Amino acid sequence: METALHAISPALAGFWAVMAGQKIGGGYQTCVLISLSFTAECYNAAQLMLKHYTSYFGVFVSLLPVAAVLEPLLAALQSSARVLLNAPTGAGKSTWLPLQLLRANWLDGKIIMLEPRRLAARSVANRLAQQLGENVGQTVGYRMRADTKVSTQTRLEVVTEGILTRMLQQDPELSAVSLVILDEFHERSLQADLALALLLDVQQGLRDDLRLLIMSATLDDVRLTKLLPDAPVIRSEGRSFPVVRRYMPVSAHERLEQSACKAVLNLLRQESGSLLLFLPGVGEIRRTAELLQGAVDDDTDLCPLYGALPLSEQQKAIDPSPTGRRKVVLATNIAETSLTIDGIRLVIDSTLERASQFDIRSGLTKLVTQRASQASMTQRAGRAGRLEPGICWHLMAAEQAERTAEYSEPEILHSNLSSLWLNLLQWGCTDVAQLQWLDRPPQAAISVAQRLLFQLGAVNEQGVLTAAGRVMSDAGSDPRLSAMLCTAQQAGENALATAALLAAIIEEPPRGGNVDLRNALYHPQSHWQRRADQLCRRLGKGRGNVEPEEAAFWLAHAYPDRIANLRGQDGRYLLANGLGAAMEPDDALARTPWIIVANLLQGVNNSEARILLALPCDIERLAPRLPHLISEQTSVEWDESKGTLRAWKRQQLGRLVLKAQPLAKPSAEELSQALLNWVRHQGISALNWSDSAQQLRLRLQCAVQWLPDVNWPAVDDDSLLDSLEDWLLPALNGVRDLRGLQNINLTEALLSLMDWPTRQRLDSALPTHYTVPTGSHLPIQYFSDKPPVLAVRLQEVFGEQQSPKIAEGRVALVLELLSPARRPLQITRDLAAFWQGSYREVQKEMKGRYPKHAWPDEPGNALPTRRTKRFQ
Repeated sequence: METALHAISPALAGFWAVMAGQKIGGGYQTCVLISLSFTAECYNAAQLMLKHYTSYFGVFVSLLPVAAVLEPLLAALQSSARVLLNAPTGAGKSTWLPLQLLRANWLDGKIIMLEPRRLAARSVANRLAQQLGENVGQTVGYRMRADTKVSTQTRLEVVTEGILTRMLQQDPELSAVSLVILDEFHERSLQADLALALLLDVQQGLRDDLRLLIMSATLDDVRLTKLLPDAPVIRSEGRSFPVVRRYMPVSAHERLEQSACKAVLNLLRQESGSLLLFLPGVGEIRRTAELLQGAVDDDTDLCPLYGALPLSEQQKAIDPSPTGRRKVVLATNIAETSLTIDGIRLVIDSTLERASQFDIRSGLTKLVTQRASQASMTQRAGRAGRLEPGICWHLMAAEQAERTAEYSEPEILHSNLSSLWLNLLQWGCTDVAQLQWLDRPPQAAISVAQRLLFQLGAVNEQGVLTAAGRVMSDAGSDPRLSAMLCTAQQAGENALATAALLAAIIEEPPRGGNVDLRNALYHPQSHWQRRADQLCRRLGKGRGNVEPEEAAFWLAHAYPDRIANLRGQDGRYLLANGLGAAMEPDDALARTPWIIVANLLQGVNNSEARILLALPCDIERLAPRLPHLISEQTSVEWDESKGTLRAWKRQQLGRLVLKAQPLAKPSAEELSQALLNWVRHQGISALNWSDSAQQLRLRLQCAVQWLPDVNWPAVDDDSLLDSLEDWLLPALNGVRDLRGLQNINLTEALLSLMDWPTRQRLDSALPTHYTVPTGSHLPIQYFSDKPPVLAVRLQEVFGEQQSPKIAEGRVALVLELLSPARRPLQITRDLAAFWQGSYREVQKEMKGRYPKHAWPDEPGNALPTRRTKRFQ
């Protein structure tokens, strides 16, 4: 073989080859390992050799860069339970390396490889099987939601997210598995992070012989090494083919679609081959395709590629173009990793991506368009160098690229964690600190998840998993949908069939912008039906008949807080949880009085949430069947238009009013509660705060700072609103209207927050008035952000050498010294310094203006007075 390499091209001189044949599955494989310093000439010669000798020997020959680190990788896996592999895009990590690992005699069990995307998982499994001359499902198989191809022969399973977690829950030891591979780990998906935490737990407690291989082209091995300090790091430095990367800033005045279209046309004119264009979302793909349609040459096909596209359309984007044609693939970041698109040697990267972010306040997810990380841009560029030397244009300035985040933010930091928490409880973990995490799940998101699971009946008040919660975890769907499935399971086969089809549709919503869920229910696609059958089997029921007329009843068990009532006639709704949501005004459902929203997206910039999928419901028929959701409330409310209180008895579903009738004579308690609600709504400032009440609040706020040893009541706005029942409610006795509310003595109301000793301490330490030497009882003005002030006529403090102090001698009063006409003359905190200093200027000016009043030369030794010289 080495002779053949030399004969084909002198450029291959110095390369070495190791031939090794071993049976894998149903065929024989022979590997050639070649060193990494390839040139384009080397690759071209190698391709000729491959074409000639593959057909002659019937073998598979690898020139992939990762082949050079196979031996050290195998050695590392044999000696260490955890290994990190950092190898560039196109090096053969996903599509070649797993087959070589199957040859290791000491790995006698299965290999499980986690791929974060279903399209990539299916593609990788197909490529691996093709190299063995087999069909998928023999030696190499895959498992994903509603689509599984494995057999008793299968030794290498490619699985998607959620499947690995389910396998661990069913068999924590993974008893038939020798090695788990976490591929494309740089994406830091929620399920990959969870899988890593569970696998580390398994290795420590159950299977110290289980091997774990974490690999990516842009692996953050610095952070992983901190988590796994004993894990060897194997690096493959080579690349399949060189890629020339250029940064091209775009005009801020152009839409993304226009900039992308121009770049595509320019690159197609300059270079041969097919092109891959990365765009953030489906909307941008469609708009850019419209601009390119008719602008590209006749021999160029436009192929969209995104997750919700039908499989046939996805395959069209991946397959080679017919002879004499080329294509432009317009893709989301689904094409970033583990996916070889035949014929691609040109890449244009918009440098943007769309990411999901969970809002813990609303409980909704919003889609955010953001700048891709440097790692993602490297992955995208690598798509151009998989099959031959390539070119990548990044649509941004190079300086801007340098400032971009090095890695994408892990999903676990901004996702809905209800499924994760349910999985952890099923695992036996009641505290995230019990597991090892690369990034620990945020406690705020865990708290939101705990509340939702309690509402769904998955946990009890102590947060312990209930029997229903265990069934929900076994169902393997989103907790809301699992709750619906578990309830339907108890109602028979038809009920479960209906709920299962609903769950399948909601898991993979239909595209096209049609909000009405009935269209999918009456015309279900085959993959929805497969998934529904799978869910029914999992919950132990045969296949019943779907009853679309019952769909709203079952959907309400998943989304009771999203039952919604129409507001106006423009597609705007109020949800039971109090949120506002809207659909397009011209949608067929936009005037339906009552709906249940199954798919909802948080609005951008605090706008209303967007309704993506919903089902109309007959609330008159639905409400009696859901008595646990209905409450009867009696309330008294302030009628702003009439300036009076009105009493109502209402039947409500969350914040939605089903029925309401006025009450003639509300009780005193109801009236008082209505007034408190009015204050809560209007705010504390709506009350009539006298100077005395304001000063009491300020004295208490100052006391907290100056006398911290006392447990003073909190009197800031928020605290007072939180404690209205403690201080305002007792003062509402007999108050029936707004006028009476404004006449309440708020000073006395606030004093009720303190017991008698505390009030005495306040009056003694922070008095309302101070008595000066002349006997005048003068008010002290307190402030929140500066020292208290005592305004006093200058003559009344003659003979005083220092400013008076309060707060048990800790705080000196600021003296605002006044003229006989009570106009400000000087402000001071140091009276002695004033007598010795600026008093002389004041004396000179005031002596002529007020000759009847005393202006002694030695004021520090003079007698204080409040009279003129005649009456002293």
